[in-house]
Amino acid sequence: MPNLPQPLQIIDYKKLAVSFDSTVYDFNAKGKFWPMVWIDSTKKNFPQNVVGVYTAVADVRQGTNNKGMFHEALATMGATLGASLVGIDKSKQQNYVGMLKNYYNKETGWNIMMNNTCPEVALLGGGYGRDWWYDVYPNLLFYAVYDQYPKEPGFDEIAKSIADKFYNADLILNGNYDYSYFDYGKMKPMKNNICAQPDAAAGHAWVLYAAYKKWGDPRYLKGAISALTALESQKINPTYELLMPFGAYLSARINAEEGKNFDTNKMLGWTFDGTAICREGWGVLVGNWNGIDISGTVGSTVDHGGYGFLMNTYDMAWPMVPMVRYNQSYAAAIGKWMLNAANASRFFYPQHMPDEHETIPQLAEVTKGVIGYEGIIKQSSYKAHENLKGPVAQGDGPLWVPGQNPEESQFSVYGSGHVGIFGSIIRATNVKGILQLNLLATDFFSDKAYPSFLYYNPYTTKKKVSIKVEKGKKVDLYNTVSGSFVARNVTSSSKIKLGPQSAAVIVCVPTSGKITYGGSKMLVDGIVVDYMAKQKK
Repeated sequence: MPNLPQPLQIIDYKKLAVSFDSTVYDFNAKGKFWPMVWIDSTKKNFPQNVVGVYTAVADVRQGTNNKGMFHEALATMGATLGASLVGIDKSKQQNYVGMLKNYYNKETGWNIMMNNTCPEVALLGGGYGRDWWYDVYPNLLFYAVYDQYPKEPGFDEIAKSIADKFYNADLILNGNYDYSYFDYGKMKPMKNNICAQPDAAAGHAWVLYAAYKKWGDPRYLKGAISALTALESQKINPTYELLMPFGAYLSARINAEEGKNFDTNKMLGWTFDGTAICREGWGVLVGNWNGIDISGTVGSTVDHGGYGFLMNTYDMAWPMVPMVRYNQSYAAAIGKWMLNAANASRFFYPQHMPDEHETIPQLAEVTKGVIGYEGIIKQSSYKAHENLKGPVAQGDGPLWVPGQNPEESQFSVYGSGHVGIFGSIIRATNVKGILQLNLLATDFFSDKAYPSFLYYNPYTTKKKVSIKVEKGKKVDLYNTVSGSFVARNVTSSSKIKLGPQSAAVIVCVPTSGKITYGGSKMLVDGIVVDYMAKQKK
């Protein structure tokens, strides 16, 4: 990937996330195909209504069609999480947080979160009950929302039930995750026409470790380690979709917190390299297509020359950025990837992509500036657009219901709703191209920590970056990469030097706090600052 992607522009993802929430959750929105939300009153699993959010603009399967039952957890949970991460309390609107309980499939006996509320609409799309990642990922999304709303009624019981299901499933699988999906009702691993997805182990492990951090039950730690061991033991890259980065993150975190020795390098390689066999070429794209850097987007590295997806790109930042807290040796690599991903992700949005690189620029008004295309592809997979020069912004919506879904369904509501992940992590600094990345924003169920930020200098020269600190606090700035304090007694802001193409992980610790060491950890006032400290005698 380029150190400094071109053309360089980092949009305000927090502002975009706030706009997405107020625009999409407007039941009175006017315009063709609007509103993008509706109420499903079928009361599946719980005796309450639930909001439906369109998967794609004008998707004919949704809204009042199919009794209002076809909506996806990927969309509603993703939008709820995204808004919450940028400071919007979704429990104080129509309690959209509590509504998520309807995805907890107790009526089927699966007793986990699923992508739909019931099997009646399962075959309309998405991977309900037959495609493992689709059944596992809503549980990661739920746990992330749960971290934001720990007092939401009913969430404790649901979260415990999910952890118990995943723990028991791991016991039954006994190190062999080589299946298409797991039937959590019958508690049996299953095979079908979808290839095996051993990276589901990463999802099991992440949820179980979150449950362990929440309740301290040693069974959950045992299950997390067991599932992660099963993942690590794979001989070939088992990446299918979205889950592998959580394995890489968790390996670094469990190594740091529990003194284990998982191979983080291996899992990061699987995450990035595009060497997946089953989901051929799945990973992180690298390339400059006709003068536009698309590096950092996540998806297929081989489909039509490369096809990166908006949701996958947003969601990979969730585990990748906080991973650096637990192993700062990856700071420069993750900083560089995030700069590329943050730069390229604007091209999913019609207002930021040149018209000649879009399939339907003439229809962009329907997005109201908050909905992007589902993907960016090197050569369009649509015959009508195959002459467009890459990168081409497009989406798969018209292929889901051929002849019925309109062209506008290329605009991805489900992917755009996850923008709050970037919005909570990324801030500009005084130097264009040097980002401040918040390492705590998506480090869910973490121990107490001081404000921690990653900075990466993509330039070939030294740069001075201004770091602002919380008002009313006096702090010292500690850089875990160098293992040293870089500023003392800071009350408003301080400038730090960043060497060429290097990174710093800055932790804002209380001035005159008491420094102690325990094992490889450095602590200030009993809170870990550096998990891989250089011991000082």
